[in-house]
Amino acid sequence: MIRFTSVVFGTAIAAVLAAATAFAEPAIIYSVGGKFDGSFNESAYSGVKRFQDETGSPVREFELERDAQSLQALRSFASRGFEPVVVIGFNQANALTQTASNFPETNFAIVDMVVDKPNVRSYVFKEQEGAYLAGLLAAKASKSGTIGFVGGMDIPIIRRFLCGYKQGALAVNPDIRVLFNMTGDTPAAFADPIRGGELATVQIRRGADVIIQAAGGTGIGVLQKAADAGILGIGTDSNQNGLHPGKVLTSIRKRVDNAVHDSFLAARNGTFKPGIQVLGVADGGMDWVLDDNNRDLITSDMKAAVEAAVKGISDGSVKVHDVVSEGACPF
Repeated sequence: MIRFTSVVFGTAIAAVLAAATAFAEPAIIYSVGGKFDGSFNESAYSGVKRFQDETGSPVREFELERDAQSLQALRSFASRGFEPVVVIGFNQANALTQTASNFPETNFAIVDMVVDKPNVRSYVFKEQEGAYLAGLLAAKASKSGTIGFVGGMDIPIIRRFLCGYKQGALAVNPDIRVLFNMTGDTPAAFADPIRGGELATVQIRRGADVIIQAAGGTGIGVLQKAADAGILGIGTDSNQNGLHPGKVLTSIRKRVDNAVHDSFLAARNGTFKPGIQVLGVADGGMDWVLDDNNRDLITSDMKAAVEAAVKGISDGSVKVHDVVSEGACPF
């Protein structure tokens, strides 16, 4: 990770960007936590890597250490002709709003927030749909009748995930108990694996035998504590099954990698369009992972149930509550 002090911040960004070429190349600004956070940012990096492997084109990258760096990084990329400039995370929305107005000829994209500007493509996800699948699987795997949820920052996106998780679990077992904790109220809540482990430990002591993390880098600590305690974890954003083979029930992927890859490719092909892209289960924007690391954990009944849920969500026969557009979680 690139680290800066407040004194040398401007100089450091200039050094990172100094090698820009006269040709339009894509750029990405990762959220706090670094591109190898094992979760949200790393999913974005997977999209970068796929684009590079397919095209051979370079991509300029920048890793935020704190949110205050976003505005200057955006301006630096835009002023040097990088395009599109993709930012990862809702916490960069204000900086992007300013920059998109100042550089109206530059195309930008943001993941996990809507920025209503004529040169911005916004990617948002139906997190509740992926979470429903997780809740269903957690309830089927639980022997104690108690499952857990550790979220990152207490924001609508994470509350949306929590509600979908509850709904999926209750569809299997109306009497199931769902424990939940949020890690904090700032973006730093997504980069605190020690705190994530502490919250998981509390839930385990209260009887949870399956715990999902919806906490970015903080969730690495959640999965570690779950594995150490001999219970099951559920990963999110990236495929985290391999972090603890046989101990991670599944991973609910938010296909940030596809959003990044598609933005870069569209700009390269001259087909980049601003606007809002909403990605859910039906179009592969949210999915669950079955691989060699968790195959023995997923029974035929569980697999059939989750496949039926995917079909139902996709055709509209299963409606998952969205706390953002439909109000408080009824579960």
